[in-house]
Amino acid sequence: MKKKYYFERIFMICMMATFCSCDLNLPEEVQSSFETMTVEKSDIDIPYKFSARMKGQNDVTVTPQVSGQLMKICVAEGQQVKEGQTLFVIDSRNAQLELETAEANLQAAMAQENSAKLEYESNKNLFDKKIVSSYMLNNSENAYKQAQAAVAQAQAIVNSAKVNLGFCTIKASVSGVIGEIPVRVGDQVSPLTQLTMLSGNTTMFAEFSVAEAIVELMVQEGMSASDFEKYLATLPPATFIMKNGTEYPHQGRVVSLTGIVNSATGSLTAKVSYPNPDGHLYSGIQGTIVMSFAEKDVMIVPQNAVVRLQDKALVYKVQADSTATAVEVTTADAGNGKDFIILSGLNVGDKIVTTGANNVTEGQRVLFPAVEKSQKGE
Repeated sequence: MKKKYYFERIFMICMMATFCSCDLNLPEEVQSSFETMTVEKSDIDIPYKFSARMKGQNDVTVTPQVSGQLMKICVAEGQQVKEGQTLFVIDSRNAQLELETAEANLQAAMAQENSAKLEYESNKNLFDKKIVSSYMLNNSENAYKQAQAAVAQAQAIVNSAKVNLGFCTIKASVSGVIGEIPVRVGDQVSPLTQLTMLSGNTTMFAEFSVAEAIVELMVQEGMSASDFEKYLATLPPATFIMKNGTEYPHQGRVVSLTGIVNSATGSLTAKVSYPNPDGHLYSGIQGTIVMSFAEKDVMIVPQNAVVRLQDKALVYKVQADSTATAVEVTTADAGNGKDFIILSGLNVGDKIVTTGANNVTEGQRVLFPAVEKSQKGE
């Protein structure tokens, strides 16, 4: 029993000597480095985005001016038409009969006028010779004037009949694109019937709502009404992005801004004009308008430098002893997907943690040498 215990002691001592004589590579503590930057001021273009809907420069509701049966539809939905092109034809037989009747009445009135004129001129000669009295002369003169008025009235009726006959052929008042046609040949139509919508699409307008805060950027304080239109022309161009992400190749310009704020939404309505030479834009198209406004002398930091903690935005400021202190800041989106604009909480010259900010704790030492990035990305 004593020999067994003796051998166990010897084995344990040998094992301890073996471990002590081995060169063990134990893991060393690896300290992290954090990228930092010095806050500076610079200029930046901030893109503002607005939801918009396209509308033709002259969106015209096409309705007939006279009642009748629709005899012909000369266009198709989506067709591009020119100003003056025939769109619809309404049965014109009644209008033609009315015109012929009016022209016949005009001829009768003109004949009556000629007779009254001859009577008046004859009585005037006789009156000069003192053969007839002034009473007969005055009566003949009045009859002649009445005949002249009857001719004028008959002529007006003829003109009206011609207009009504012209209304039977409905033509495009502007160049544009034909919308939906809800009627068919043979339908009975009247001035209350909408035949189609004609969108004058040589120039298109994109209408969108602008918040009051954005208006303050767009409109200079104290600007007179006479200078307003000139100022609108100096605003940055507007790019239209369609719903599928396609960028319309032609840029637009702000042409109007309503002077009344919508009490329900707290916004104003703006209108951007776009050329549409190829007819690629249609009324009703929805998309996004992008306008870039220049911001001067602002503090810009990368988004990874800002740590979100519930409703707070924190930036870790590097102190003189290389420790990090959380500073609450207010930010605005720079619109480029990678930067924030610092509105408050930091000063020019402050050194902050960028890459790795999410892993920093209050009072933690930020080890150096750190890879420091300037605000210009150097």
